Amino acid sequence: MYAIRVRAFGEPSVLEYQEVPDLYNAPGPVLVRLHAAGVNPVEAYVRAGKYARLPELPYTPGTDGAGIVEESDVAALRGKRVYVSGSLTGTYAEQAVCNWEDVHPLPDEVSYEKGASLGIPYGTATWALNRGQTKPGETLLIHGASGGVGLAALQIARAEGLRIFGTAGTPEGLDLVLGNGADAAFNHHDPDYLSQIKAATHDNGVDIILEMLANENLGNDLALLAARGRVVVVGSRGPVEIDARNLMQREADIRGVTLASATPADLVEIHRRIVVGLEEGYLDPVIGLPLPLSEAARAHEQIMTPGAHGKIVLTM
Repeated sequence: MYAIRVRAFGEPSVLEYQEVPDLYNAPGPVLVRLHAAGVNPVEAYVRAGKYARLPELPYTPGTDGAGIVEESDVAALRGKRVYVSGSLTGTYAEQAVCNWEDVHPLPDEVSYEKGASLGIPYGTATWALNRGQTKPGETLLIHGASGGVGLAALQIARAEGLRIFGTAGTPEGLDLVLGNGADAAFNHHDPDYLSQIKAATHDNGVDIILEMLANENLGNDLALLAARGRVVVVGSRGPVEIDARNLMQREADIRGVTLASATPADLVEIHRRIVVGLEEGYLDPVIGLPLPLSEAARAHEQIMTPGAHGKIVLTM
């Protein structure tokens, strides 16, 4: 089979496309023949050696993917379409060995590329909205709504009956946000976009903010909140400076979130909800850039570039 191997941490060029042995004899309960793998920012941080937990070298990157069960102890599951949200061997490869809890049914009408877009983005979005304790009728601002997690959160929140604002940085991104159900979209490059958001709430503020880049936006987010508002921090790339008086005046909360903190029981419920959303049709991943597995380095360059328009996936 072909796989991406990393033998040293560094720039995207360390992602090597190689022919390696098949995994038929590898230990693990489920062997999946992958047709697509999702690319997530955390994989770029790990590849660069700038993450708290680093794998032993060499390794194959990737957590998310979709394909067909090739081998399992349960004969009835062989040949079934699945998406995976974790792997013992990495998903930037034509095969992956997975634990049972990381393998989930993929409805027939959902493509493998879309299935590979589910694990981290939709899992994180589901968990973040849970941490935000959202309620129908509340106003949600998704700061960075045109990326994988942002679009997932938008689709989930729309089904839950929230009023949704989203930000993006390009006309294409704004169109994508509106097309996926946002009530209003704002260009975060506009000098007065914060005033525009506040005016859209009739100066009442937003109830919840999902923040993808806290080091850039958190200080301003706090001034946009309604009384008892909540900011859920999904991503940050550096230190943050805030005016705590904005928290005090609103009795507001800042809540961090990471999917790694979800318990096994939480993850069962998260993926149950994702599968239901796929089956009922209100969850529909947006593929922004499909690339062949051999172009994993280009995918890693793109994932860290501003102006996301959906999900980056690698196809086999």
